[in-house]
Amino acid sequence: MTDAYGAAGVDIDAANETVERYRAILERHPDPRVLKGIGGFSGCFALQGFTEPVLVASTDGVGTKVLVAAALRRYGTIGADLVNHCINDLLCSNAQPLFFLDYLAMGKLDPDAAADVVRGIADACHASGIAMLGGETAEMPGVYTPPHFDLAGTIVGALERSALLDVSNVVAGDAIIGLPANGLHTNGYSLARATLPQTRWGDPVAPGDARSIGDALLAIHPCYLSHVRAMQRAGVAVKSMAHITGGGLIDNVPRALPDHLAARFDSSRWRVPAIAELIVREARLTPDEAYRAFNMGVGFCIVVSRERAERALAAARDALAATPIEGAHNVVAIVGEVEPRHACGPSVIIGGS
Repeated sequence: MTDAYGAAGVDIDAANETVERYRAILERHPDPRVLKGIGGFSGCFALQGFTEPVLVASTDGVGTKVLVAAALRRYGTIGADLVNHCINDLLCSNAQPLFFLDYLAMGKLDPDAAADVVRGIADACHASGIAMLGGETAEMPGVYTPPHFDLAGTIVGALERSALLDVSNVVAGDAIIGLPANGLHTNGYSLARATLPQTRWGDPVAPGDARSIGDALLAIHPCYLSHVRAMQRAGVAVKSMAHITGGGLIDNVPRALPDHLAARFDSSRWRVPAIAELIVREARLTPDEAYRAFNMGVGFCIVVSRERAERALAAARDALAATPIEGAHNVVAIVGEVEPRHACGPSVIIGGS
């Protein structure tokens, strides 16, 4: 019998093989909360341990970082990028992540590459105590040209209603603690690729640095869940948080502030990753452009009272020492403070001393 679907570019046998590989990957990390997972039309999760639960959900992707992974045929890290990005977004609501679902689309289904992607997702989920509940793998000839693909995911978490953060609790004088970035994370890759052609990806990212530009571009987006929870276990009341993604400090920090307040940052208190420095220099970006395109070394911001800042710093430093972020300048610091916002002034001011 002729295989008309196969002739059209869709390999059902490869899809079945890929699903079986997924099963083997997920069997390494069984989760008793998953009542029905991969293979069905939907997943079922047992919600436990909450009195008045509020569900929190977020969906995101990894942008054109997938083009770097595809060009270098290195698929093992992009799944962790996706999970960690989504966890950090969820964390800004103070939610505890519960389960994750992925969407992987390829022009030509490659079971090896797909398994590498999903293995990265599963391992990142396991590292943060999240169930991988299921997902979708699609073969889409004509939409994507091999080896190109796209990757997105949805995360769901929960918290007690009483634990929801309210940015109206932020006041002038509060401290802003910055957690370190190890690279571009999952934003700014269109500008990165336009500035640094693939022919240079084998070059050192900086003089004396053993990492190549390609290595730096594929550095895994860190997860900041353990650092924030360490602060809270130390008795620090976190007032608000900002995940520094597309838009950088300039566009993301205002989401964690009331309209009448501004954040003033001192850029001398942290270090910029080498890959960001290289792009800023070669693209000749202005400071405003740089701080809108990239995180510039601050991956996550936590607003706490000035009185609790040192306790928060100590807890975050201990957490970072226990699990360093690979490729980052592993320094936690008070990177700024909250101040009254002038009527015609910006929400974010970045200076250096």
